[in-house]
Amino acid sequence: MKAFTRKVYGGPEVLQLEEVAKPVVKDHHILVKVMANSANPADWHILRGKPLFARLSFGLFKPKEPILGADFAGIVEEVGTNVTAFNIGDKVFGESIEDGAFAEYLSVKSSVCAKIPEHIDFPIMASIPIAAQTAYQALITHGNLQNGESVLINGASGGVGHFAVQIAKIYGAKVTAICSNKNVDFVKSIGADNVIAYDNVNIHEHDGNYDVIIDTHGNLKHADYKRMGKRGVIVGFTTMSHMVAVLFKNTLSKFPLTQFTAEANTQDLEILASLVKDNKIKVHIEKIYPYTQISDAITHIEKMRTRGKVVVDWNWKEG
Repeated sequence: MKAFTRKVYGGPEVLQLEEVAKPVVKDHHILVKVMANSANPADWHILRGKPLFARLSFGLFKPKEPILGADFAGIVEEVGTNVTAFNIGDKVFGESIEDGAFAEYLSVKSSVCAKIPEHIDFPIMASIPIAAQTAYQALITHGNLQNGESVLINGASGGVGHFAVQIAKIYGAKVTAICSNKNVDFVKSIGADNVIAYDNVNIHEHDGNYDVIIDTHGNLKHADYKRMGKRGVIVGFTTMSHMVAVLFKNTLSKFPLTQFTAEANTQDLEILASLVKDNKIKVHIEKIYPYTQISDAITHIEKMRTRGKVVVDWNWKEG
């Protein structure tokens, strides 16, 4: 099968499209024929081996696993032992950083997958796993968002952010969103009640008051959380030193601030799939690349200017 592999840490240029052995389905796993992926910041962080402490998990001097990629949507080709929730031919989506999704096939735990609703395309559902789960868990699991509360979402036009705006509205919140001036109309169109353009307003001096602050961009200071919010959730980070500084200051504070990495699970994926099916969540795909251009897709998102999601299509037909 075709797969994108790398032998060293580095930028997108170290990825190579190669023929490798098709994976053998494991116990509690399903074998999926991949139809689409989406690219995420996690992909380029893992690709570059940064932050450095992450190499304790992914390989100290070189990557443990040659195939990159997490988000996928595809068709079940084989079912491993002890799997009862899926059958051959099911259309599924999910994510696993461990198994390498930038390939024609992957063997993935059934517990990090869910079925695709009828009449929903693979690229749409490949956009959901990391970004929408992160938004959902930031707001609901860790942010404990309640109906009628106010939420401030920093980085509202990106992959996680544009899902966070919609999910917050679904759960009855009043949403104030932060984005660039060029994305104001887009963020309003997906449901934000108020939008702050960081080009025009210094967010570090903003005197708003919110029940929950969700920072998907990662540039808010600890003082910003305390000044503006009752509780906060850190999702993204601009630099590791900035995030460490914020978390260190929080050890000296009683402010309820959480930093987390989303954990894939079928239950959350099923909730998100239902919201997509009912047209309550609309996935904005900025660009679809053919699978041969996965390196370009990662280069695109690494610029951190993406509106919505970037998708890779394994069923690309020229013309």
